Amino acid sequence: MRLDTITTLTFDVVGTLIDFETGIVEWYHPWLRRHRQRVDDEEILRAFAAAEDRLQRSNPEMPFTSMLPRIHNALAESWSLDSDESESLDFRDSIRDWPPFADAVAGLRTLHERFRLVAVTNADSWALEQMSRTLGDPFDEIVTCDMVGVNKPDPRVWEYTVDRLGAKREEILHCAQSRYHDLVSARNFGFATAWIERRHDREGTGATPDTGESVKTDLHVHSLSELISALEPPPPEEHP
Repeated sequence: MRLDTITTLTFDVVGTLIDFETGIVEWYHPWLRRHRQRVDDEEILRAFAAAEDRLQRSNPEMPFTSMLPRIHNALAESWSLDSDESESLDFRDSIRDWPPFADAVAGLRTLHERFRLVAVTNADSWALEQMSRTLGDPFDEIVTCDMVGVNKPDPRVWEYTVDRLGAKREEILHCAQSRYHDLVSARNFGFATAWIERRHDREGTGATPDTGESVKTDLHVHSLSELISALEPPPPEEHP
């Protein structure tokens, strides 16, 4: 990756900028208490990832937002609990309350001083509107599942992104936490990639399905603060 060619940062949103794992467990704990059931955080997240993986494989065109009620129904069934449609829709609508990572709002503001920022998400336009508002509306452009017609990791998402931005591949750095949805396919497509490893201090992949494969990325950081530092231009050479 040559930093001097990068003009555009494309960002995965859910899990990279929005702390969806916190949002998920904060919704589920009261729901489980009402059903007199206890499930620990990591089990909730593993169950979520497994249900999403099944839906992603069988319905690659379905926006992440539309998957959420089905994921909830699958989780309720796996725990032998009853759930009605209003509860599954309430889980979907909890997107509005999913918090940003602590460094996201200020970090995006700083990055926006030097780069064009683009959201590339498997969520639909409604969900991205909610999450973008949470993040301070930082994006110059957006690419959503309902705009493309398929989800990441389908390479058509990257083709659509390049066409929409009118950019060259070498001008784009894709930033994401998910190897499953983003990093493997973005790198295969020819983008430079930055792995923002949000779960670096925890075992497992949480609510993100596991690819079972490793990926070499151009940058590997744990936060937006580290990303900002990594993207700092080198100081000018001093000549005698």
